[in-house]
Amino acid sequence: MAKNWTKETFTLNTGAKINAVGLGTWQSKPNEVRDAVKAALQAGYRHIDTALAYGNEQEVGQGIKDSGVPRDQIWITTKLDNPWHKRVEEGIQSSLKSLGVDYVDLYLMHWPSSTDPTDLKKHYPDWDFRDTWAEMQKLPASGRVKNIGVSNFAIRNLEKLFADERTNIIPAVNQIELHPNCPSPKLLDYCKEKGIHCTAYSCLGSTDSPLAKDETLHSIAKAKGKTPQQVLLMWGLQRGTSVIPKSVTASRIQANFELDGWELTEEEMKKLSSLPDRFKVCGDSWLPVKVFFGDDE
Repeated sequence: MAKNWTKETFTLNTGAKINAVGLGTWQSKPNEVRDAVKAALQAGYRHIDTALAYGNEQEVGQGIKDSGVPRDQIWITTKLDNPWHKRVEEGIQSSLKSLGVDYVDLYLMHWPSSTDPTDLKKHYPDWDFRDTWAEMQKLPASGRVKNIGVSNFAIRNLEKLFADERTNIIPAVNQIELHPNCPSPKLLDYCKEKGIHCTAYSCLGSTDSPLAKDETLHSIAKAKGKTPQQVLLMWGLQRGTSVIPKSVTASRIQANFELDGWELTEEEMKKLSSLPDRFKVCGDSWLPVKVFFGDDE
């Protein structure tokens, strides 16, 4: 039976419930984010995703206030930026201050790269993501962070994290790029086996991607009487991942939330999962270390 996805949640390994559909805010321009967050919350969204690196936490916080929706009804995710890996405590304090909130529901390590803030092309010689995670594990006890997790972690780096004797908290979430041209089935299966929930970012591909013109996607959308974006979101949800589509247009924010009372058939899911093209919106060439190893297929 088709679900009402706008009200659905996924239960994390901590027992917390993350809303299945959220609003992504990466690459949203200044002055647009505030209105987008307000529009999303007033349309019924209850999950907002941001990051220190996006430079928009303050506006996200203003949009939350403008919406009139009580803080305790909203799931807020933000992320520790790469050059802040040795300053986890400062990182969370900075985010809470910018957002204007006392706590976040989920705090993620944005990338498994402990970047030297004095030279962004270099990685710390004496520190890596395992050290960062050891520091992040202290946060839930403070009440300022309800759940901790990671982002952009491939199987190899998750294995390294679990092999570290200091690791005593399994990440609640791994936020990764997921769409039919970057489906990462092995990584999804691995996370599921370890009890880690996956949130799909860039879940609509991107404007210049082959996905935007994909005939299979468009034919399924046409047959369903849905937009290609709605079909992509449903594909993500039916794979057991939460989705955080980014938009700053009120009408699109609303349309992306029209996910109740319909579903994709097994055959439609299979067709989308079998698209031959492969691309990543977010690679790792800009980082001082490699973080993707082709181990997710």
